[in-house]
Amino acid sequence: MTSATPGEYAGFETPRQPKRTKRPNAKDDLRERARALRTRGMTYDEIQAELGCSKSSISLWVRDLPKPEPRYTDEERRALMNEGLARLRAAQDEQRRETKRAARDGIGRLSERELFMVGVGLYWAEGTKDKTYRRTEQLQFINSDPDVIKVYLRWLELLGVPRERMRFRVSIHESADVAEAERFWAGLAGVDVSTFQRATLKKHNPRTKRKNTAEAYRGCLVVYVAKGAHLYRRMEGAWYGIVLGADPAT
Repeated sequence: MTSATPGEYAGFETPRQPKRTKRPNAKDDLRERARALRTRGMTYDEIQAELGCSKSSISLWVRDLPKPEPRYTDEERRALMNEGLARLRAAQDEQRRETKRAARDGIGRLSERELFMVGVGLYWAEGTKDKTYRRTEQLQFINSDPDVIKVYLRWLELLGVPRERMRFRVSIHESADVAEAERFWAGLAGVDVSTFQRATLKKHNPRTKRKNTAEAYRGCLVVYVAKGAHLYRRMEGAWYGIVLGADPAT
């Protein structure tokens, strides 16, 4: 006599449970692909780049496989790395140039008001300023950047200052080519080099490692405006107007 199940006593048979089957692992496919790539000689980094999985998983999946022979010599690897770096830097340089081009083209032509305020800002950053302990109400500007000098001279033209009221002088290291520097700045300013005042020479210190020793080094140009006290006062007043305009709470 066989014993009955509880279901049979109740007048029906208990349904039999299906056999358990192994559930597929979501990473089985990645594991097989990783092993196939490893047998082809790929490194962990290359497999990770190909499959997008972690190195720890890759190491677990392929640790029983023999380590592949290097596909490149040390010299070849360095050459490939340098080529990759060169491409990366070229792309970065192009991105920098494109950002600058877009910003430049977005400016357009300056109005007289815009040029006036740009000139005031340039002067306040680089020009000689009046002090309570030293009365120097004069326009004297110095800079080594030719583009800055061009904008500054255009600003003086906007203020109605003719070239005849401007005095020019080069400030440069004594070891540089002074005559060539004076010719360069005279050409940029549109004046004869004979009108330049005597250059200010900076003493050369052999212990100082200067960076500005290339052929393009032409020192700084000093631009002085004769009888410029009234223009100086206008410039200083406009500067504080810009300060107030930028921060009304000041």
